[in-house]
Amino acid sequence: MGVRNYLVEGVSGTGKTSVCHELRRRGFEAVNGDTDLAYQGDPATGRPTDGPPSHWHHIWAVDRVRALVADRREPVTFFCGGSRNVEAFLDLFDGVFVLEVDLDTLQLRLDERPEDEFGGTQSERELVLRLHRTKEDTPRGATTIDATAPLDHVVDAILFHVGRS
Repeated sequence: MGVRNYLVEGVSGTGKTSVCHELRRRGFEAVNGDTDLAYQGDPATGRPTDGPPSHWHHIWAVDRVRALVADRREPVTFFCGGSRNVEAFLDLFDGVFVLEVDLDTLQLRLDERPEDEFGGTQSERELVLRLHRTKEDTPRGATTIDATAPLDHVVDAILFHVGRS
């Protein structure tokens, strides 16, 4: 989709979906990985899994990511969302941004989530808070973006880093 492609990551509640919508509103190509690419599968093999949805099996279709990156019609494309198989396609991106918020902001955002949205149940919330604390689920070497700022500032910061401000 883009001559240059960027991943926008972060734990649930940091604003990946909001950033995706704002990028689209501004006329940029932005893929919402959670709705456009994700399914429940084995992160190592990519095979779909049975059973209840699990954070640890929330993966992206690698062939679809590769095909989108190979399409060079747009000058820049943003892929927004998280995936447990990110290592399988991380090398395709020109850069990675991780949205970061402080613990209080994260807890407030999770408080606003309905139970049917990830992070809305107590067990999911506990997992999100652990992932926020440990950073175990975050790609290394990424550019950190302060996502406690107003949305337009968050997107401005990302665009600044990619030379599109």
